[in-house]
Amino acid sequence: MKNRKLLPVVALLLLCMHYASGQQLKISGKVTDAASGAPLEGITVRLLTAPKGTQTGKDGSFSLEAPSTGTLEFSSVGFQPQQVNVNGRTEIHVKMIASVAELGPIVLVGTRSGGRAKTETPVPVDVINVNQAGLPSARMELTSLLNVAAPSFNYNKQSGSDGADQIDLATLRGLGPDQTLVLINGKRRHQTAFTSVFGTRGRGNSGTDLNAIPESSIDRVEILRDGASAQYGSDAIAGVINIILKKDVNRLSVNVGYAGYYDRKFNTYFKKSLNQYEYSGAIDGNTVSAGINYGLPIGKHNGFINFSGNFLTQGKTFRQVLDTNLNNANSLPINTGRRAHGDGSVTSGGGMVNLEIPVGASNTTIYAFGGYNYKSSDAYAYTRTFHGINPASSGHPDRFPTTPGGQLIFYPDIMKSIPSPNDIPDTIFNPHIQTHIQDASIAAGVRGKTNNDWKWDLSNTFGRNNFHFYGDKTFNASLGSKTPTHFDDGGFSFSQNTTNLTFSKNLSKGFNLALGAEYRYEQYRIYAGEEASWKNYDTARVPTKATGAQGFPGYRPTDAVKANRSNIAGYADAEWDITEQFLLGAAIRVENYSDFGFTSNYKLAARYKVARGFNIRGSVSTGYRAPSLQQINYSSQFTNVQGGRITEVKIAPNNDPITKAAGIPALKQEKSINASLGFSLKPIPELTITLDGYMVKVKDRIVLSGQFNKEDATLDPQFGRALDSLKIDNAQFYANAVNTTNMGLDIVIDFNKKWGDQRFRTLFTGNIQHMKINKINVPDKLNDSYLHRGEFFSEREQHFVLASAPPVKLGLNVEYGIKKFSVGARVTYFGKITLLGYGFAGDPAKEGTGLPGDPNLAGTGISPLVALDKDGTLVPEEFVYKGKAVTDLYASLRFNSHISWFLGADNIFNVHPDFGYVPGAKLSAYDGETGGPWDAVQMGFNGMRLFTKVAFSF
Repeated sequence: MKNRKLLPVVALLLLCMHYASGQQLKISGKVTDAASGAPLEGITVRLLTAPKGTQTGKDGSFSLEAPSTGTLEFSSVGFQPQQVNVNGRTEIHVKMIASVAELGPIVLVGTRSGGRAKTETPVPVDVINVNQAGLPSARMELTSLLNVAAPSFNYNKQSGSDGADQIDLATLRGLGPDQTLVLINGKRRHQTAFTSVFGTRGRGNSGTDLNAIPESSIDRVEILRDGASAQYGSDAIAGVINIILKKDVNRLSVNVGYAGYYDRKFNTYFKKSLNQYEYSGAIDGNTVSAGINYGLPIGKHNGFINFSGNFLTQGKTFRQVLDTNLNNANSLPINTGRRAHGDGSVTSGGGMVNLEIPVGASNTTIYAFGGYNYKSSDAYAYTRTFHGINPASSGHPDRFPTTPGGQLIFYPDIMKSIPSPNDIPDTIFNPHIQTHIQDASIAAGVRGKTNNDWKWDLSNTFGRNNFHFYGDKTFNASLGSKTPTHFDDGGFSFSQNTTNLTFSKNLSKGFNLALGAEYRYEQYRIYAGEEASWKNYDTARVPTKATGAQGFPGYRPTDAVKANRSNIAGYADAEWDITEQFLLGAAIRVENYSDFGFTSNYKLAARYKVARGFNIRGSVSTGYRAPSLQQINYSSQFTNVQGGRITEVKIAPNNDPITKAAGIPALKQEKSINASLGFSLKPIPELTITLDGYMVKVKDRIVLSGQFNKEDATLDPQFGRALDSLKIDNAQFYANAVNTTNMGLDIVIDFNKKWGDQRFRTLFTGNIQHMKINKINVPDKLNDSYLHRGEFFSEREQHFVLASAPPVKLGLNVEYGIKKFSVGARVTYFGKITLLGYGFAGDPAKEGTGLPGDPNLAGTGISPLVALDKDGTLVPEEFVYKGKAVTDLYASLRFNSHISWFLGADNIFNVHPDFGYVPGAKLSAYDGETGGPWDAVQMGFNGMRLFTKVAFSF
């Protein structure tokens, strides 16, 4: 009876509770700068669950109505967004933290204990906010942005390198692109199907296409600069790049930008009267980019789905030395070998989705993320010349369609008549190499926590990259008048599926243990092009016409392959805060490859707090990288220009009989030892200093060998017959060619100061490194002569490895702001790099095996020599690219909390690398990798780049 009397009371209480939960409160407060305490005007204050909000006034104050259980979001361009629960309060005050290039004190990569402060990790980690680093710059893609933001991250834009023109492979600490592991939200990202055969970076390596990930989807990038194979598996010898996707909701962000190169020194537009080169306009490489991001809340427990999209289109650039008067100091002759030298054009677009859905009020969360990117490009190949009337060129009528009588069939929309010094015109054409690249990925998983506090995470990640080549505005000369001018050249694809299960628990105060297992399946395919792209239809016993489409012959049916393998791994990762000062970390990982067997790797890391704000840190680890499926199975035939000669080159797969006949052994795994020692110092709140030394020893590094020529009678006869049957001149292979040691020092100094409505920031980054080739692993069969040792891995190839990173790279960024206006300057210094040409002759006398100047070594890169113009004296063909500093200037204006405007110029002083030729041997110029005045080094060769960008946030 008494209970019945209580029912009205209970009902009244429930009604009051319901009313209170939905009660609208008038909330007021003030928003200030966390560093200076100054009031902030124009901060957006938004109710998350409804399209309702306001902005702060001049004194930082705001007022609005919101439910007593609601959540407010405070946001503005230039500050970290904050979410605050109302919890029945009518007065809320918020301190906003400014966003800077290195945002967020907590990092997730390198630890499985839930994250640590950046300055208290046992290994160095860079944290880069993509928007804050990218908006005040003309750089439109992630790889180029990171190149100036992280000390030991290096990349060079390639030109005239087939697919490498559109896949920007980057390196950490001077190692290979495939020795750095890329994660997204902590999950393994697949590599590209592409393997690099040209250039100074990543020669013979695959890597991850960072530009396939929309910038608009990225919150920050964490770069772990330390070996981490024991923690994350193969490919982490040099370090780990972890890309964290955005989780924003109820906020629309749009960034649009334009950039273009203005280079009066070397843009061929400014000397079009030469009638020798391709050109476009006074400003070329015109680039337009747009990115969009928006998120929606899901459910009542902070679930979300975030959408991102990116679009970019970039035009070609055209660069040559415009002064052709050889009596002048900064002049070179007409470049007859490559009349269209510069960056290719590209159009790309894609999207990314990031989703998390908590399961009710439980500890379980379902998550997924993934995206798709499509890239279409067009680049010029080397020039084909019919007569070779210009003394600096050579005629190749075998590469042009002709009548049965040998008369040229002229295509006016493809071929051009070019004047020569004796006023007799010659006919040329520039083949186009086109690529269509598709990149797709999807990851899904579920994570949670058991009743006894074990955290668990089960996920599956799939990724696929497809790379399709086309030849355009070119010919298969052996078809004569029947030749098409556009060819499907075939291509290749790479797929990867990774299933991962991890458990972790804080077993006692300060001791965290993580255990896990992983299964990975990979597949690599090469698919053939159409017959006309690779076949020689000349029926003569000794063909008079070149084979296949000019510029990029298609993949043959004999190149086609479908290869796969699997890997299973188990790992343990522990971190122990033994005392408040001393942290010890250890990891062990065991793996078994279906094709390379068992391996185990270890890591030990420690950090000691010497004093408040001063930490000493260090690590030692082992690493392992199995040869990629791309390196084992890649097969192609391409046209190369070396030592003034056009040759057909075959890259044979590792298991091909040709490879065995040449004496190249089966590929084996790379092994490494890493060690690092450094410190972090924060003497005052505004200043952070980190300095880390490192050493990385890699045994049996896989690179691309030099080229073996069929005219060498001392090679295995079976090898020579195989080259003859393919109608090619040279062959090269993937091999465990070198052992290397990299030693270096990374330094980062970051100073931030705010007072009143002013702010000042200085960021200095530096990498000083030295690489040494400890040993060249010449196979026994090829270790019989100077010629064979050089063909296996010549001095030229050695210089490519040593040029994987400049010996010094320094960056200084200074920025000053007052109220809504900021201005800044960024100076990046790239140290000296030395490369070698192919050589118009070689120097066997260097090894005591013959006389200097052997013309039979032309184009081999073996002790390459070149003749001086004045008297024909032979000298080493060494290209010295001296150290250069590049200055960027920018300014920004924040109109209000919704719109910010950026403008400026990268490389404001229009600095270029030194010319890639031997002083005094101008007539032998253009013998480098790109076929132009410069190799792909340092800051690139396109000159000053103007830009403007606008950022919207609603």
